[in-house]
Amino acid sequence: MQTYSFTSEQLAMLDKVQLPHDWKMALAPFLLSDTMEKLRTFLRHEYTQGKTIYPPKSLIFNALNSTPLSSVKVVILGQDPYHGAGQAMGLSFSVPKIVPKPPSLQNILKELATDLSIPVCPHGDLTHWANQGVLLLNATLTVEDGKAGSHQNQGWEEFTDAVIDVINRQTDQTVFILWGSYAKKKGRFIDTRRHLILTANHPSPLSANRGGFFGTRPFSQTNNYLVAHGKTPIDWALPI
Repeated sequence: MQTYSFTSEQLAMLDKVQLPHDWKMALAPFLLSDTMEKLRTFLRHEYTQGKTIYPPKSLIFNALNSTPLSSVKVVILGQDPYHGAGQAMGLSFSVPKIVPKPPSLQNILKELATDLSIPVCPHGDLTHWANQGVLLLNATLTVEDGKAGSHQNQGWEEFTDAVIDVINRQTDQTVFILWGSYAKKKGRFIDTRRHLILTANHPSPLSANRGGFFGTRPFSQTNNYLVAHGKTPIDWALPI
């Protein structure tokens, strides 16, 4: 694992970042970069303007806080947080238990039911996956209410590129589940000699119903790979 030297000022800045220590140290070069400072400035401006931003501030880094770097076994890559009230919780594709499941998540759970004969869960909270080492990472970690893609090209993509790069370099035998063309492009630099990449069409109804998502069996493929490399498989069944 690469180590870095920091000034006392930089260490003070890093100390303010609310992330697990291993993520904080691995991502330190980006967290201290001009790009991250520009992103912080953008977000401060949006909040100052009174705009409603999802997810809540406390959940923006929920994916990294729920799945420390040392625990990562699987990455499921999404694009934007949900932009409807109460939906986004900082985990890709996941919604709180009291919120109806969006169509893409419904299709994911349908594929899970077909793949592993796990009944479709009545809720869509995927925290159980995150706590087992499934990093549920969106490419962009914030969005304005009702405006899909509104926080793209502000620096989040570079941040999540850094996250993927850290996983690629500092872990072994990690499974990357990339659904849709955007996710596939995002993962183009992953070392396939060290990791498994599973690709399929996006689970959104328009894409999934054209074929190429249903029947791809990503959950059983993931567990087979993890077991083959001496790792504990994921319990994909969501507790009710």
